[in-house]
Amino acid sequence: MTQDRERRPTLDTVAQHVGVSRATVSNAYNRPDQLSTALRERIIATAKQLGYAGPDPVARSLATKQAGSVAFMLCDGLSSAFSDPALSIMLDALSSTVDSGERSLLLLPGLSGDGPRARSVMRAQTDIVVAYSLPDNAPALEAVQARDLPLVVVDQPAVPRSARVRVDDKGGAYLAAKHVAELGHRRVGIVGLGLSADGVGGPVSRQRIEDAHFEVTLDRLAGYLKALGEQGIVAESVPFWEAPGNAREMGREGARWLFGLEPRPTAVLCMSDELALGAIRAANELGLSVPGEVSIVGFDDTPAASWADPPLTTVRQDLVAKGRQAGELALRMLDGARPGRQVTLEVDLQVRGSTAAAV
Repeated sequence: MTQDRERRPTLDTVAQHVGVSRATVSNAYNRPDQLSTALRERIIATAKQLGYAGPDPVARSLATKQAGSVAFMLCDGLSSAFSDPALSIMLDALSSTVDSGERSLLLLPGLSGDGPRARSVMRAQTDIVVAYSLPDNAPALEAVQARDLPLVVVDQPAVPRSARVRVDDKGGAYLAAKHVAELGHRRVGIVGLGLSADGVGGPVSRQRIEDAHFEVTLDRLAGYLKALGEQGIVAESVPFWEAPGNAREMGREGARWLFGLEPRPTAVLCMSDELALGAIRAANELGLSVPGEVSIVGFDDTPAASWADPPLTTVRQDLVAKGRQAGELALRMLDGARPGRQVTLEVDLQVRGSTAAAV
């Protein structure tokens, strides 16, 4: 085993065979613009013949004191990156922005909606962290600060000395609620995202709202209630079901509860498209016509929204721009830039077939 390790070709081995310096071979891999195309191709071809696969990434990180990665912290498990369409689109845009020859993306999945374990963050080989929609008391955020790593926050929470990109959640929710109110709906229910990491789902009490740790949910709720209040609909009369996750089944469960109330809401505001698509399914199962008997509004405008039956009225946020902005902020901070002001992306309402005038 020791002899095999000694015989393994190194940077110096390639340099000797080509007749150039060790630094020149290194540039062929790490700074190709410093060499002529012909010389670089000769170096790479020689390395291939010798069985040299390129510089050892561990050795390189020790020499440069950089890990070469951007860590992305999820609130929930890794499956959320693939099952949540809004997250998937945003993450793809972020990855394409940072995942170049110099940087790669490192995923740190969360645990029970509370973000990654602190010790996972402490061990992660990364130069900067992007946190996606974590509760404001997430232990992982303390670990990031303990390591003094640069931080970019997507959506929430607000963290001192960090860069941040988010959307106008309150304004978007306001547009959604104003739309149904102007259609004449006065009995309106809400299927919301989690208020805290410990959410188990169900009807929400005032105390639950006061103890909340998710800013996005609170902002969207505030936007809904502001618009409804302007039409004389008091907050206490608006039933709110908290979904413990962003999944259609949870939207279905929340909507079935709302539809069982007396009097039944004639409009349901959902804090994501996935929840709204679940609400449409619940209405169909109960024989309620959408939008004839109940109007349903989502938030995000994922591809599934326009393909729904009926097509979903929803608040559109630019998920691609959000991911790209987060990636660009991360790269700028790695180059020494200061966090700068919060980036807030505008939203707009896409009116489709899932809403109609109250009967």
